[in-house]
Amino acid sequence: MDNLWKTITELAVTFEASDTARALSIEEQWTLQVLKIGEEFGEAAQAVVGVRGTNPRKGQSHSWEDVHGEVADTAITALVALARMRPDAADYFAQQIATKSSRFLPQQATFDDAVSSEAS
Repeated sequence: MDNLWKTITELAVTFEASDTARALSIEEQWTLQVLKIGEEFGEAAQAVVGVRGTNPRKGQSHSWEDVHGEVADTAITALVALARMRPDAADYFAQQIATKSSRFLPQQATFDDAVSSEAS
């Protein structure tokens, strides 16, 4: 996971430098990055339409592999957006996923709980 967040952070820094060079304020940069998530989601949705062949002009124009790639693009774009907005993005994301997943998954012992029980 460390390499993932290292790469995400490097992308965030690269895009921020580019936007700063274009004289965009930080709020404009964040806004545009969040809108980019919407664009990527739209491409994922378009790929699903293409898999299902529901556009009569295009027929079946995409594969599920195309959908997978577009969903990955959406996830990457979202993680980069979070990294651009929060210097603690990795920790914040981990906390958010723990909180939100607890609504659907049975409670599991944390690493800290396991270490504490081994010590006693």
